[in-house]
Amino acid sequence: MAVEATKSTGPLADLRVVEMGQLLAGPFCGQLLGDLGAEVIKLEAPGTGDPMRQWGREQSQGKSLWWPVVARNKKSVTCNLRDEAGQRLARQLIDRADIVIENFRPGTMERWNLGFDRLREHHPELIMTRVTGYGQTGPYAPRAGYGSIGEAMGGIRYVTGDPEHAPARTGISLGDSLAAVFATIGTLAAVHHRTNTGRGQMVDSAIYEAVLAMMESLLPEWAVTGYQRERTGPVLPNVAPSNVYPTAGGEMILVAANQDTVFARLATAMGRPELATDERYATHTARGARMAELDELIASWTATIGTGDLLDRLHAAGVPAGRIFTARDMFADPHFAAREAIVRLTHPEFGELPMQNVFPKLSETPGAVRHPGPALGEHNQDVYGDLLGLCPDTIEQLSADGII
Repeated sequence: MAVEATKSTGPLADLRVVEMGQLLAGPFCGQLLGDLGAEVIKLEAPGTGDPMRQWGREQSQGKSLWWPVVARNKKSVTCNLRDEAGQRLARQLIDRADIVIENFRPGTMERWNLGFDRLREHHPELIMTRVTGYGQTGPYAPRAGYGSIGEAMGGIRYVTGDPEHAPARTGISLGDSLAAVFATIGTLAAVHHRTNTGRGQMVDSAIYEAVLAMMESLLPEWAVTGYQRERTGPVLPNVAPSNVYPTAGGEMILVAANQDTVFARLATAMGRPELATDERYATHTARGARMAELDELIASWTATIGTGDLLDRLHAAGVPAGRIFTARDMFADPHFAAREAIVRLTHPEFGELPMQNVFPKLSETPGAVRHPGPALGEHNQDVYGDLLGLCPDTIEQLSADGII
């Protein structure tokens, strides 16, 4: 699906967001709100901008391929928040906004005279969304907190990877992204509350708590039974069969047939329907207790069949199964195409630039990717001139003084 820049028609098109902060957790929250139609004005340091402009895989000309994604649908204005004049400009923008997002260490915004208590004095309807490693309160709040540290504290690092090796990480910034998603949920809840009451509030999203929220029954398992979840590689303890299995072509596929009825369908597809009534495998508990031998039995069957044929058989039998997708697979897959899961934009330097589309899909007011991440300060005139009413000479002087 190819798109050009369009005016926002998403469900949040009536909201204006001022995004402050950098790297990923706060900006990803801004991206999600912008995807759903909000006007997002991103404040960046003059001359340097958000470090995300340099992060990620680069092309030969030194341009980040991550920036066009995380900064899509945003307006970039430069503003020196460490200078009083820049702080005044920021307050003027915030006074005209519904939401401000920041992910600095707690206390930073207060030092810049941009703390929530001060801002809400003149703007009681303001929603301030704050994303940090440890939250705004508690003994760890002042610490520097990156996503990887939050992943470790929240529990997901300990249970990720092979049990014979040190805890692993996923190949994405999971902690930052989860904190941003929870920040977005909290922000939308705060908007709903403001609609009913007219009052804004602060949204406090901590990375470690966002990770902790995903940890299922880890806490009661320890508190009630003393059971400590450990790293288990590609499987979950006592959930079988649900693993990676080889095919005749030397590839690997995932098969998840751990429910009784689904396992019966798998057994039939294997030509071994008797397995479904065999007391060793007939129940969820029995299969979990014999996970290794059951996986070996299934693998000995899958290894004799080519990948495509094997998947066709499993899908026809109603057994959840699939390839382990790479980016190459996504571009070639008909379901990705039919669902328009990948959108293609025109980028001034990269030309056609594909990226993931907006999710989830709304039937009446869908979000959209209107444009990729902007150049540094690209919207200074639009925002400072049209929104704040500053004359061109004033904008030029602010730029010469290093304020914008």
